Amino acid sequence: MEADHYENFPVAGVLLPKALRAPVGVIYHVVRTAAEIADEGDWSPPERHARLADFRAGLDAVARGRAAPVHPTLFAKLADAVRRHGLPLEPFYELVSAFEQDVDTMRYADRPSLLDYCSRSANPVGELMLRLIGAATPENLADSDSICTGLQLVSLLRDIPTDWQRGRVYLPLAERRRFGVSEAHIAAGIVDDAWRALMRHEIAHARALIVRGAPLALRVPGRFGLELCSVVHGALRVLDRIEHADYDVFYNRPALHAADWAIILLRTAAMWLSRRVGARLPSIEGNA
Repeated sequence: MEADHYENFPVAGVLLPKALRAPVGVIYHVVRTAAEIADEGDWSPPERHARLADFRAGLDAVARGRAAPVHPTLFAKLADAVRRHGLPLEPFYELVSAFEQDVDTMRYADRPSLLDYCSRSANPVGELMLRLIGAATPENLADSDSICTGLQLVSLLRDIPTDWQRGRVYLPLAERRRFGVSEAHIAAGIVDDAWRALMRHEIAHARALIVRGAPLALRVPGRFGLELCSVVHGALRVLDRIEHADYDVFYNRPALHAADWAIILLRTAAMWLSRRVGARLPSIEGNA
């Protein structure tokens, strides 16, 4: 799968068991199709809402066992995956609600409102993955939510300039005011002490969420757990890159290079081996 195409999809696919690749691919394409309606193309906001309403009608058709009025092939594949794997449709509805919010909501007043958005824009994907592998216990779901929200926040921090071009600012207003950061910082790409203090605060929050959920990778079975280890360390490495760039995401987009991937591989292996030998989860907070 194209990791940059939908950043919060928590599996790349290469390590998935063969039996899961088809349903994961269907979930990915359903999510990607809805995300494109919200973000891409030249449609007006009313047109985007109308297309997302049609998309909801497709989910309704799957729920009722009927042919979908839009994207019939895609929704037929989704209906088959839902039937074969007992997947709930509610996570898909939650994702669509987040995409609908993206059409109209350009600013977030405070952290709770941003976390509510993340709970619908990212967390449902983790739930679907856990349900596919039969591991959707309350403990696993809680850790998955923590990881997925953390991944969403990492993506938002990395893409501050891109989101600004789309007219969006995800950094909560209350926290920007607390650190003395205005929208002028984003518009002009200003990296001063106020900006650095805000970014340190935001990075610490995202890192804490990912670290909190990381034990999930040592509980879920097989290669899915190994993939989650790499997701955890990949996200933490992006945060490292932002810090190493002195919090400048305007002119130093935190892309991962060969050396970063080598570090991620080594940390993933260490984390995975700790599971194999029954050792305690190695500290990953020191990745910063």
